[in-house]
Amino acid sequence: MHQNPKPEEIQSLLSGAGTVAVVGLSDRPHRTSHAIARALQGFGFRIFPVNPNLKGPVLGEEPYSRVEEIPGPVDIVDVFRRGETVMPVAEDAVAAGAKVLWMQSGVVNERAAAYAREHGLTVVMDRCIKVDYARLVRR
Repeated sequence: MHQNPKPEEIQSLLSGAGTVAVVGLSDRPHRTSHAIARALQGFGFRIFPVNPNLKGPVLGEEPYSRVEEIPGPVDIVDVFRRGETVMPVAEDAVAAGAKVLWMQSGVVNERAAAYAREHGLTVVMDRCIKVDYARLVRR
């Protein structure tokens, strides 16, 4: 069973990260994924929208269908998808060479977490990246 990293480790990984691929990012401002991605930009992160349904830029960034399509390094893959759909995202994050697979609050997939860990990624599951950043980094 997955155990999230300790708060000190989460603080360190958030402090050391610069890029976040937001999987499932919506172009609708009222959606949670959009609000959190906007907040991440405000914290200084470069975000990459990952959603094959997006037709144009979101929050000033061009969208991608998969994490692996992003040119350049991705530190954190932040997932806004139903738990049962996370395994392909974990595989994509591994293929892209990401450092962290982060499943947002309410997103749980033990198999995807195990796969990502086995391939060297740090895994955070069922936690909000915005809340953790505000609580642990930006005091």
